[in-house]
Amino acid sequence: MGTKYVFGIDFGTESARAILVNVQNGSIVSSAVSPYPHGVITDSLPGTDIKLQPQWALQNPNDYLHTLRETVTNCLADSMIKKEEVIGIGVDFTASTILPVDGSGIPLCLCPDYKENPHSWVKLWKHHAADKEAALINSSGAERSESFLQRYGGELSEEWMFPKMLQVLNEAPEIYEAADRFIEAGDWITMQLIGADIRSSCMAGYKGSWSKREGYPSNEFLKTLHPGFEKAVQEKLSAKIYPVGSRAGFLTNKMAEELGLTENTAVAVGIIDAHAAVIGAGVDAPKKMVMAMGTSICHMCIDEEERFVPGISGVVEDGILPGYYAYEAGQSAGGDSLAWFINHCVPDYLSREAEAAGLSLYQLMEKKASGLMPGEHGLVALDWWNGNRLLKDPNLSGTILGLTLGTKPEHIYRALLESLAFGARKILQVFDESGIIIDELYACGGLAEKNKLLMQLFADITGKNVHVVSVPHTCAMGAAVLAAVAAGKEQDGWDSINEAIQKMIHYDNEVYKPIPENQTIYHQIFEVYDGLHYEFAQKNSPVKALLAIQRNLAAGQKEVTK
Repeated sequence: MGTKYVFGIDFGTESARAILVNVQNGSIVSSAVSPYPHGVITDSLPGTDIKLQPQWALQNPNDYLHTLRETVTNCLADSMIKKEEVIGIGVDFTASTILPVDGSGIPLCLCPDYKENPHSWVKLWKHHAADKEAALINSSGAERSESFLQRYGGELSEEWMFPKMLQVLNEAPEIYEAADRFIEAGDWITMQLIGADIRSSCMAGYKGSWSKREGYPSNEFLKTLHPGFEKAVQEKLSAKIYPVGSRAGFLTNKMAEELGLTENTAVAVGIIDAHAAVIGAGVDAPKKMVMAMGTSICHMCIDEEERFVPGISGVVEDGILPGYYAYEAGQSAGGDSLAWFINHCVPDYLSREAEAAGLSLYQLMEKKASGLMPGEHGLVALDWWNGNRLLKDPNLSGTILGLTLGTKPEHIYRALLESLAFGARKILQVFDESGIIIDELYACGGLAEKNKLLMQLFADITGKNVHVVSVPHTCAMGAAVLAAVAAGKEQDGWDSINEAIQKMIHYDNEVYKPIPENQTIYHQIFEVYDGLHYEFAQKNSPVKALLAIQRNLAAGQKEVTK
């Protein structure tokens, strides 16, 4: 038995990353990252003057294939490993990121007849323009007491599959009709790798309202949403749903040639990126919450019982690890909110100061914010810059309270950092009230790795020890573990996720512990945050009034241009 290797490929919001991992000990022998050439499409369709409405977020599926080829081939070239030594590929992907495809699996946006219709493109997870459809699903589901809603905290998010599909049917019925099926981008990548439509139970369970015991929502319910939506499951989805940890198939000859691998390379059933982080962090027991901290923040934990927790993103049986119910909650903006501040709110004098000191603006702002005492800046912020997942409301917006003429950029930056921790504390509070106790936090992702102040704030504000997962590329590592399990013992891989975790996941914890005196102050500020959280979520709140004005103006402008 020679040394064998697997790929873990993490498709994020802005780029894809591949790591090549030693199956026996989990060491990373090479890695590569590739940005999506078209990035996140929010203004207009590429190569056209077709403008997108507010809250739209699209992507080009060719970007996924480009980054897949580039990262895998670069890793192989850097490592000098023989292609026969690579026994598996695991993929994780942002979700719910969906696209309509034709009968051959070709995305409709790549077809000449449909490419100028925005609905033919990939709708990224943070496409929030299906909020009306989500509201209809939730109101109709509540009226009919549909049981599936309980698994998602009582409401579906506009980010998920059925609202996005229904938006296409409502606004572009020709695209809906032309689509042979709708598919999660993660499952579409699996299709490109193996040549078959094999759906992930993780993606279907968390984002497609599918249950291992009950299946999808009924045709009778879907008909209440739109007469043409009655048979959406049979006509536009796939019944081939497989559990995380199983093998989807093997590379096609075409894909093996493109990637420089062999047709004997096993491909794992896909998983959502944040959920892969639980495996990559080596967490395999209850009372631990993993926070995947990137552009957004996802909070995952497992428990032996199924509980219906208000506001969560979902509870799925065997959703991450066999034998457990896996829970997901989240914050729609994490690093995105900090990037907004750095890109748009930092004055020139700080840019010059950062350059002179040889620091990035992020490093400079953290340094300055670290010099402030808890409560010193007199501010509190709501972490709603991209909506609020716990409240299932994309129409909520960020808020900063307490600004004065003495407020400095570092004051605002620290308040934004604190708001992320306050949002996490709110999520923990809801879990605790539902009977799911969390003792320890595990933080992973770029936001956790790069920001020591943020990790201390999470400890102080939540009152929990925060373990920073030092496994590089945690999501990709989780995907690599699944690749090793897909290969199996017969190919020198592993036969179970638990076994693979024990062999492949090793790291030293950096632990941030709560500072008692800071906790006292932050408890007082959290009460202010909690009050704002309640008041600004109401139907007549100022943030909703402002959004209504913006939408009315946009609708009027659209009408004028017709």
